[in-house]
Amino acid sequence: MNPILGDGGFHHVCIKTREWDRTIEFYRDVLGCTEKIAWRAVPQRAMMLDTGDGNYMEVFEDLEYRPAANGSVVHFALRTTRLDDVAARVRQAGAKITIEPKDVTITTTNGAGAVPIRIFFCEGPSGEVIEFFQNVAT
Repeated sequence: MNPILGDGGFHHVCIKTREWDRTIEFYRDVLGCTEKIAWRAVPQRAMMLDTGDGNYMEVFEDLEYRPAANGSVVHFALRTTRLDDVAARVRQAGAKITIEPKDVTITTTNGAGAVPIRIFFCEGPSGEVIEFFQNVAT
């Protein structure tokens, strides 16, 4: 157990895609990931695919998206059971919080029901975007 994050660890990597079907087929059919939750509709679909051990690939459809030179990773997320305490530590360390801690409910489209989460985002020391993610469903 991580003494700072609690029952934390890696949660997901987020990517954007203009080619929804091709991307989902790759992760599902080629790599064996399974759909956990899906939300939103065309042309802004979103899905979390379980990679097999409770860690996820999060995919957002964005028809206008143009990958940066370094690829299409949008952010990575760390799971925590102590989100507000972690936000205080991040703030105290001088890191820039780009989205303050907040509660969000993901309204799914695949029958998984409403998924309540608590999140915040910050910039890491090298400019990387880090999401901290707290919930019980995923």
